[in-house]
Amino acid sequence: MTALAAPPKSPPPKLAGRESAEANRRRVTRVAYALLAPTIIVMLIIVAYPIVQSVIQSFNSDASGIDPKTGLFRAGGFVGLQNYTNWLFQQCQIGGVTQACPPGSPQAGFYNSVFVTFFFAIVTVALETVFGIWMAFIMNRNFRGRGILRAAVLVPWAIPTAVTAKLWYFIFDPSGVLNTVLNINVLWLSDLWASRFAIIIADTWKTTPFMALLILAGLQLIPEETYEAARMDGSSAVQTFFRITLPLLKPALVVAILFRTLDALRMYDLPAILTGGGGGGGQGTQTLSILVVKQIQQSNDSASALSTITFLLIFAVAFLFIRLLGANLTGNERKARRVAKEA
Repeated sequence: MTALAAPPKSPPPKLAGRESAEANRRRVTRVAYALLAPTIIVMLIIVAYPIVQSVIQSFNSDASGIDPKTGLFRAGGFVGLQNYTNWLFQQCQIGGVTQACPPGSPQAGFYNSVFVTFFFAIVTVALETVFGIWMAFIMNRNFRGRGILRAAVLVPWAIPTAVTAKLWYFIFDPSGVLNTVLNINVLWLSDLWASRFAIIIADTWKTTPFMALLILAGLQLIPEETYEAARMDGSSAVQTFFRITLPLLKPALVVAILFRTLDALRMYDLPAILTGGGGGGGQGTQTLSILVVKQIQQSNDSASALSTITFLLIFAVAFLFIRLLGANLTGNERKARRVAKEA
């Protein structure tokens, strides 16, 4: 008499459900990667390749003049970190000798451009955040004509930057609208600090609606029941703002400030059109982006090093912003996934 084989044990229902969910998740992931693959390939071609090529080119020397035999530019060759040290230590190659750059040279204005760039970024982002919160609170209220107001707020942001710059150029003209209305005589685009504040005013006017929209989206996610509970507990308007609104608005506010800061650090259009990077008879409004463009017209290799330095500065700001100021918005999501997986 032969013994019958025992039937195979089926996995517990809970384990089978987990395996099925894991297989479904892997299938969805494969489909997502397949759909994203064309976009990733295009981004690698138009973004990653130029960045890599620029970094490689930054380690080469500039053309060392015209070869009298061929009439062509001589190839410079690999020089390591020389282009970077020239910018960071404000050195120039004069007659084959490395020495301090004379005043007025691009390298001599490097740290001035760094200061101008960060000055514009800090001041404009601070003003746009304050005005953006104020505008978002107004647009978040229920009143007749709210839709028209929201559409009107978008107008400055929708205008191209070049058009905005020319508009404010005529406003800041010595005989323009601003001086005429205020009955003053300020050289807004020639004086050092006046030209800087002129750019700040124009940029704040144009970009505040962007901040307001992002902050408005965060305000609309706050449940109305939270405010009702605060009013029942006797919370004042100031207490409600600092203890309820700001903490709940933090994710949207941090994202808005981060995006706007990174955008302000690469400011080019407004100062280039309004003052050409000048102001005060020098380089008072010359940002790093303007300096890069000017250097491209003279030397590709040196400009590649400068653009790489600019990229690293912006990357460092973004990294510190995320790590130190709490812009990591995915931490709670990771924790939720981990808790769900352990359950």
